[in-house]
Amino acid sequence: MKTRNSAFAAALLSAAVISAPASAQVAGIATADTSVVIARTKALGAAYQSIGTQYATYAQQIQQKRKEINDMNVQLDTNKDKELTQAELDAAVKAKNPLVAQIEAKQKEIGQLQDPIIKAQLYSVEQIALKYEAAQQAVIAAKKINIILAPDAFVWAPDAVDVSAAITAELDKVAPTVGTTPPADWRPSRQGANLYQQIQQLFENAARVQAAQAANQAPAAQTPAQQPDGR
Repeated sequence: MKTRNSAFAAALLSAAVISAPASAQVAGIATADTSVVIARTKALGAAYQSIGTQYATYAQQIQQKRKEINDMNVQLDTNKDKELTQAELDAAVKAKNPLVAQIEAKQKEIGQLQDPIIKAQLYSVEQIALKYEAAQQAVIAAKKINIILAPDAFVWAPDAVDVSAAITAELDKVAPTVGTTPPADWRPSRQGANLYQQIQQLFENAARVQAAQAANQAPAAQTPAQQPDGR
C-alpha cells in the first residue's frame, strides 16, 4: 500500500473523474462496482479531507524525504541519463556506497510516516463498506433487480445496467459521515485491505488523467506569450 504527498486533495478531486453511468437496470439484471461506489461517497471524501488535515505535517515530511531520495538517486546515476538502472544500483551496493544505506533508511522513515495515514484511510473505507450490503439491498428493492453482476462479467452492456451511482446515493443517506480514528486494537480485514487498494488505484488513475489534461492545456495557454511582439 502507498500514499502520496498529495493523496488527500487528489482523492477528493479525482472522485469527480471516476465515471458512473446513469442508474437504472435492464431486464432485472444490473452491475455495480463496489470500489467505485465507495470512492464516490461523500463520507469518504470528507474522511480523506479530515485525514489530510490531521496528517498534513506527515505528508510534508514524506514529500521532503522523497525529494532527498531522488537527489541521492541522481548521485548514483553514474552515466547521468536521468535513469537509475538496476545495474547502477547493484554497482553502488557492491561498492558499499553509503548512499544506499541512507536511501533505505529514508524509505523506512517514509513507511513509518505513512502507516497512521493508511490506517486511518483503511478504517474510513471499512466503515462505509459495512453499510454497503444494506444500501445495495435498498437499490435492489427499489429497482426490482433480480441479479447484480460484477462489471467484468459483461462482454457488453448499455450504460443503464450500471447501478453504482444509485448505491452511492443510498450510502450517502445511510452513512453520511464516518470516523477516521480506529480503536487501538483495530486491524483491517483482508477484504477491506483489498478494497482500499482498489480505491487508491482509482484515485491515482484519475489523478494521472487530470495531470495529463493539465499538461495538454498548458502549452496552449503559453502560446500567446511565445509570439513575437511585432512583425
